Amino acid sequence: MPPRYVILAALLLLLTTACGNGQETASAPFQTPTPLIGEVPRSDSLVLSGLEPITLDPAISKESRSHLYIAQIFSGLVRLDENLRVVPDLAERWEVLDGGTRYVFHLRPDARFHNGRRVTAQDVVYSLERAADPATQSPTAATYLGDILGVKDRLDGKAESISGLRVIDDQTLEIRLDAPKAYVLAKLTYSVAAVVDRENVESGPDWYRRPNATGPFRLAVWEEEKRLVLERNLAFYRTPPQVKYVVFRFLAGVPVNLYEQGEIDVVQIGPATLERALDPQSPLNGQLSVYPELNIFFTGFNAAIPPFDDPLVRRAFAMAVDVDRIVEVVRQGYVQRAQGFLPPGMPGYSPDSPGIRYDPVEAQRLLADSSYGGPDGLPPIVYTTSGQGGAGPTLSAMVGMWRANLGVEVTVRQIPSDVYFYRLGDELDNLFDYGWVADYPAPENILDVLFHREASNNIGAYNNPRVDSLLEEARTVLSIERRLALYRQAQETLLEDAAAIPLWHSSNYLLVKPYVKGYAITPQGLPTLEQVRLER
Repeated sequence: MPPRYVILAALLLLLTTACGNGQETASAPFQTPTPLIGEVPRSDSLVLSGLEPITLDPAISKESRSHLYIAQIFSGLVRLDENLRVVPDLAERWEVLDGGTRYVFHLRPDARFHNGRRVTAQDVVYSLERAADPATQSPTAATYLGDILGVKDRLDGKAESISGLRVIDDQTLEIRLDAPKAYVLAKLTYSVAAVVDRENVESGPDWYRRPNATGPFRLAVWEEEKRLVLERNLAFYRTPPQVKYVVFRFLAGVPVNLYEQGEIDVVQIGPATLERALDPQSPLNGQLSVYPELNIFFTGFNAAIPPFDDPLVRRAFAMAVDVDRIVEVVRQGYVQRAQGFLPPGMPGYSPDSPGIRYDPVEAQRLLADSSYGGPDGLPPIVYTTSGQGGAGPTLSAMVGMWRANLGVEVTVRQIPSDVYFYRLGDELDNLFDYGWVADYPAPENILDVLFHREASNNIGAYNNPRVDSLLEEARTVLSIERRLALYRQAQETLLEDAAAIPLWHSSNYLLVKPYVKGYAITPQGLPTLEQVRLER
């Protein structure tokens, strides 16, 4: 999912019409949920510390802090289960026809919006067409819906509708693809494919602050800079959540302190607290859970401008970074060194990937052999990162390595963290921080989405015809073995060409109160709030 530092990356679904032939209407028009007054009962609530969402519009969101809430409030045709398999959601079943280029989805008859109105095929089509409407300005529609016939024309403003979508009847719709794609169902688990209510959306620009959605929880309260409260949807078409309320507290204090004081029930921790939790004498011992995540953190190059338009300069900068030292010393062994771009657990991952070795002497030679002739011939180099208040320890270490190993000074420019991934493409300098959480377990969601020349998430404008050819061939290969072999070749080429500097893969380290049962973090970095129960 683009990002926690990540861009956790994206999909879509969606359509609703205010009325349609035979469409069931709610017993009452859409009602804004009555705000909860005061504190919700602590005994009925899972209380967490959180970051305030940037948006709750599933077609707009492109970062993990918003995805966290969207995943609880909205739903789509399909979802990923705990084993990362695509399973039914709003669609109870589907047929794959015409060699994998046509899908017919049958909706659940009991699927309803939070206001009681039944979900129809028209709702799904509206949602997808809205996401692909150029007026919506979705940053993820091209990535996750682009395999559907007509989506590109819709995004380019050449069509008023998506030709690959067809309503068969109120409970049945057809989606046609431009070619058979093994991963297309997994793409439809992403938030951009979530179903929205047309009447709700058209009620005003701030509609997402009172969303009428279909997910396991409804938004009960959103008080800026204070809290967001989710209330369980007892009419949810799958098993309703067991916990009545989930309360996210914003800016309430140091999360670990709040946890130890009993004010929140779960907390994500770093190295210092992890060391305490591993101590058998600590009261925190036994409350630790670790959840690996399908992610990659890397330093990107802007290949569209000097000096990183020269692959020799890219490779010199990559070989001048001691990633092992960063992982072991700066990150205190809290993360796993990345040998490539595919994380452990991802199909196609190979622990034997050669990576990019640390070799300062070779790095100096490559820079001297480049079209810039060495450090004196380079233009000023600026590194774009998130946050405020100066470079953090990891970036400071890298800047120091480039100074010591290449004789190059790199300056740092920061974009506020909450808008970093929304502004980065327009404000990119020479180098940049990037992190990506895979939205589904397919190498395409990392290699193709981040490095194909036409990919919207190819922020650094990397362009290698051989990589593109391998990725394009892999899209339509039905043999798993052949497809993974193509992705391995693509990754090897990306590493040889120093498309970016892979740094690490991270896991989520959590402390969970003993009375909280069923809380976990998916490989996409999202909490399993539907499964939580409280046994105080």
